[in-house]
Amino acid sequence: MQPRGIDHLVFAVHDLDAAGHFYEKLGFRVGARNRHPWGTENRIVQFPHIFLELITIGDNAEIVPHQGTVFSFGAFIKGYLAKREGFAMLVLASDNAERDRDDFAKSGIGGFAPFDFKRQGQRPDGSAVTVAFSLAFARDIQAPQIGYFVCQHHFPENFWNETAQSHPNHAKALTDIALYADNPSDHAEFMSHFTGLRDYSATSTSISFATRGAIHLYTKPAFTYFYGAHDLPEKAQLAAFTVSVENLDALRSQLVEAAIPFHEINGSLIVPAHAAYGTAIRFTALV
Repeated sequence: MQPRGIDHLVFAVHDLDAAGHFYEKLGFRVGARNRHPWGTENRIVQFPHIFLELITIGDNAEIVPHQGTVFSFGAFIKGYLAKREGFAMLVLASDNAERDRDDFAKSGIGGFAPFDFKRQGQRPDGSAVTVAFSLAFARDIQAPQIGYFVCQHHFPENFWNETAQSHPNHAKALTDIALYADNPSDHAEFMSHFTGLRDYSATSTSISFATRGAIHLYTKPAFTYFYGAHDLPEKAQLAAFTVSVENLDALRSQLVEAAIPFHEINGSLIVPAHAAYGTAIRFTALV
């Protein structure tokens, strides 16, 4: 089985348009508002093969609760937002969600019912398209506050768009994501099954999975060292992502002009979680 690379990151926010405007101030091209059939609404930032999903609960949303083996996407987002904003779910790519769902069940991290849906999307030129997806959910029993699933795109040609991936800040790729945990090794078996990677690197302070968009699980002190964070209340949490840009000096000037707080650690520019809707954003120079 091929390892599963990152497909997208889900960020739960209370005010979708305000969050979209913030990402525009960072220099990203942010897509139009979309609505899921059950009532959550999103706006998207694309990179090649990976995207960011800003999501909220829309007006008149019909959010159904979790029921038995039925994982309610809307209920998870609603529950997350009742506690905080931030990096709520990690989504990996799938070329066969049904097979992955079976694999998750066999490995003890799944067993959820099938989840398929479609919605109307909008290209950067304003034209309408239909996109459709099949999802397979997984659960880390050591971190139920984190959402995990894989996503199969049925009409990828209607979703991915080079114009949407051309950003004013000259961002080129999402290179990695970071979690923190009291003990990263507690989550290694789950992440190995979820990513499909038997081999991973481990040190006394982190565990890393080298898929498309690396996944790093840090101890809290190590996460603080790399990201400058100090208030880490959860035992484990999705917490940050890294984007490479063509010109770090130009981005620094842009952040100053936009009055967006940031600090510099180990040659990277980091917008802290408290200033970025609950998720730290690290910018590195393109290599």
